[in-house]
Parts: sequence; C-alpha cells; structure tokens
Amino acid sequence: MNENLIFLQNELKQENYLDPTTKKPFNVSVDNLSGILKIELHYCSASKLSAYKQILQPLLDKYYQGYSIDWCINIKAHSVSNNIPRLENIKNIIAVVSGKGGVGKSTTAVNLAIALLQEGNGQVKVGILDADIYGPSIPTLLGISGKPKIDENKNMLPVFAHGLRCNSIGLVVDNAPAIWRGPMATSAFNQLLNQTNWGDLDYLIIDMPPGTGDIQLTLAQKVPVTAAVIVTTPQTVAALDAQKGLEMLNKVNVHTAGIIENMSQHICSSCGHIEHIFAGNGAKHLADFGNVDILGHLPLDADISKFSDEGVPITVSQYAHKASEIYRNIAINLSSRISLLKKDTKHLFKVVAE
Repeated sequence: MNENLIFLQNELKQENYLDPTTKKPFNVSVDNLSGILKIELHYCSASKLSAYKQILQPLLDKYYQGYSIDWCINIKAHSVSNNIPRLENIKNIIAVVSGKGGVGKSTTAVNLAIALLQEGNGQVKVGILDADIYGPSIPTLLGISGKPKIDENKNMLPVFAHGLRCNSIGLVVDNAPAIWRGPMATSAFNQLLNQTNWGDLDYLIIDMPPGTGDIQLTLAQKVPVTAAVIVTTPQTVAALDAQKGLEMLNKVNVHTAGIIENMSQHICSSCGHIEHIFAGNGAKHLADFGNVDILGHLPLDADISKFSDEGVPITVSQYAHKASEIYRNIAINLSSRISLLKKDTKHLFKVVAE
C-alpha cells in the first residue's frame, strides 16, 4: 500500500475528519496512475458532497495535492428480518407504515423514494410498490396510468415515473375498487412484489396500507425487509396508533429505522411565522417509547398536496422548496442509518453441488 495512503487513512480516523453523518471514517482509495482519489459512500448523500470535500481538503492538499476526487455512492445489501431469502437484484426493501390512515403516509413514501433517487447522485436505483390494495394512491401521486406490460417470463414490467420504477394494484385493475377478503389481498400483494421484473434496485420502497392487518403480517413473514419507517402526525391519537404499528414491528422482528412526523408545523408563506396546528408531540413520544430516531419533521404545506394531486410530487416540481429539502434530508438520514446495519453477504457466495 502507498505510504501516503496509510498516513491519510490514519488521519481520517481522527474525529475532525470523520464523516459527519455516520461518524465513521471516509473510505478512500487512490489511483496514482490516473491521479484520482476514489471516495466511496454507502448511503445517498449527493447534496453533502461539497461539504465533505471541504472537510477533507486539508488532508488531500497534504498528501495528494492536485489529485481529483471521484465520489462513488455504492449502496450495499443489508441483513433482512427473520432471515428470509433476499429477493434477487433488490438490495434493500424499506416498508413505510402508519398506524392509521390520513397521516400522509403515501405522499411521504413517494417523496422519500424520489429524494433517495436525487441524493443518489445518479448512481442509485429506486423502486416503489403500492401495497395499499384497498386504497392505492401511488398512480395518482405519480401521475401514471395504464396496465403494466408483461415480459417474456410473464412477469409485470414496472412503470417508470420521475426516475422511479413503480407498480400498484391501481394500475393492474385500473383503479377499480378491490372488494376482496384478506387472503385475496395478500395474494395480490405477493404477486405485485414477486411477479414484477424490478431489475436491479438499491432500494424498493413499499407503501404499506394503514394498520396492522393481513398484509402487514405477510410482509413480516414472507418479505425480506431491511427496515421500516413509521409515519405519524403530532396528534396523540395518531401517535398512539403508530405505537401499535411499532409494537407490531418489534414483535415480528422487523427493524424500525426511524420515525417521520408529517404535518408537524405550518410555516406562514407571508411572514414565515411557525405555528403548530396540531397539538401533541407525537413523534417524540413514539421515539422515546420505541428508542428509535426521528428522521425528520415535515411541514403542513399546501404545495405538497397541490403537486401530489397533479401527479408531479413537490420533490420533482419544486426542487428548491423548503419541503423538498426536508424530504432530501430525511432520505439522507434514513439511508445513512441503513448503511450502518449489518451487511448481507450471503448473496456473494454460491453453493456448489457435490
């Protein structure tokens, strides 16, 4: 190993040079022939790269002045709940759940998926599955329609929207009501997940139905979930229902990566005054109860619903909007927390028959 690289890696372990998001040393390698320093990150962080470069610049000037930096975002596969076999080509499945309807879970799931894509610096692939069989809203939120095409293996092909790969029962049945009993709903969910040709994905976001019913149990028993995210609002009643969801996740051994508080506050568009419309401190109560992190607080903002209704989510239509920035920060927080989980290495080894 190059002597300068040894010195550089040793200094990278000092606190003032650590990755400020993960609190871990940066992973740096060097190609002396091309004059390139490769810095590999295992979470979505495109908007952080300039700040990271400023942190590292004194060391780079000391050991590798004149070298260019190649930022590589390389998402790893992580261990899943209950040792369920990982789906081929999908590294991490993230379930977005809520204890009750009306908390903005689907809107949050869509904007979170897009934010992961944006923070992936063009190197991350993201899909979204609408598992709300009785009330699919992903087609409306993403402005998509038409039945998925079928490939040569009789698998559905995802519909592309704003860079995401998507599928929903709302596309399959043309948004007709699904008047099905539980077993039929769970069967439909399994088909959407397992009979869609997702291709290679770093993250598959699953927008779960509200509550703790059949599909949630199917998710825990049959789906290789890396982590779940809970969406709530500040109200006590919402937090109490979300707490039931958290308790369910704990009982079925699904890791909860964090909590997102939606409609946390209203920011006046005229004067900037912040007002907490809904009483309670739901996210903090839930975080304290479950010993989990709060990934972020989203405002009650008319633009979020406006652009969602138009099928062009605010993270796409208004990139510079404050709410879009918050979604991206949540995506960074979630992705970085997942990057610290135990990695899944089983897929790297093939069993050779004797």
